[in-house]
Amino acid sequence: MTPEPSAQHYFVSDPAVAQKPRRITVELRGRTVEVGTDAGIFSPGALDKGTAALLRNVPDPRGHSFLDIGCGWGPLSIALAQADPEASVTAVDVNERSLALTSANAQELGLRGVQSFLPEDVPAERTFDTIWSNPPIRVGKDALHEILAQWLPRLAPGGSAWLVVQKNLGGDTLQRWLRETLPEEFHVRRAATDKGFRVIAVERD
Repeated sequence: MTPEPSAQHYFVSDPAVAQKPRRITVELRGRTVEVGTDAGIFSPGALDKGTAALLRNVPDPRGHSFLDIGCGWGPLSIALAQADPEASVTAVDVNERSLALTSANAQELGLRGVQSFLPEDVPAERTFDTIWSNPPIRVGKDALHEILAQWLPRLAPGGSAWLVVQKNLGGDTLQRWLRETLPEEFHVRRAATDKGFRVIAVERD
């Protein structure tokens, strides 16, 4: 299945496939949690290696409004909410099954600050102090650029975004594109290299 070149296709998985719900146990930044996953979403059987690399290398989130771009079953949203249970966490995905799982997993863990949205339903005035994302590289370069150009400018002043990208899938190229494309008040750097993954930090003055 070839993804269409659009920011509306974060993942190539099909939310219409037959459901196969399961429970898995994962560690998120030193906390072990049991969560629900399902077929038709991103990485249903385990914590994705890129997401794990990001979680090993990000600092604690700053501020009180957080964003998870492409939430899947919710590992980054859960980790953000566990880091600051009083914060507002916006979980975004185009896959409605993913959104339902993120909401259910957060509620089950007592994380009341997590809200799941389709991209078009996120309030237009909402900005974010911290963004974490394992962006969907395999949707293609143009679609990926469209997604990041949609969300990174919504960083609040003083905010930071943390992205993980596999080196051999264009991590260094993406870092250059971000540096060339974002306005001058955004500063892009490589924050870490971890087992073939690049962790990219984008910070706004």
